Amino acid sequence: MRVVIGSVEGLRFTYAVHPLPAGRYGFRRWRFEVWHGSALVASGWRVSERDATRAIERLASDRARRMFGLGAAERAATTKGFLTGAAVRVDDGAVAFHLVPRALESAGAPALA
Repeated sequence: MRVVIGSVEGLRFTYAVHPLPAGRYGFRRWRFEVWHGSALVASGWRVSERDATRAIERLASDRARRMFGLGAAERAATTKGFLTGAAVRVDDGAVAFHLVPRALESAGAPALA
């Protein structure tokens, strides 16, 4: 028996990505944060902006799945990532949600459809 779970409207995570100053070894790093409401879900850093957006997408998807009591996602080898500063809709099969930059969220941008 296969159970299909639909998406819940309004499930939204906010994110922030910004470059860190060059470290001890001279390479750039990108710091990222994923928020659900006022709660920090995850944070970290990656060596490229693209890797940081991939991590945001993966971590938000994992959190959304745990919110509904679902197991870990069976992922493809690569995730697409997205452009920093974009509001995107993510659909990983069992759950769907929006990723919105924190700067847009705090500026009072209109809700996504």
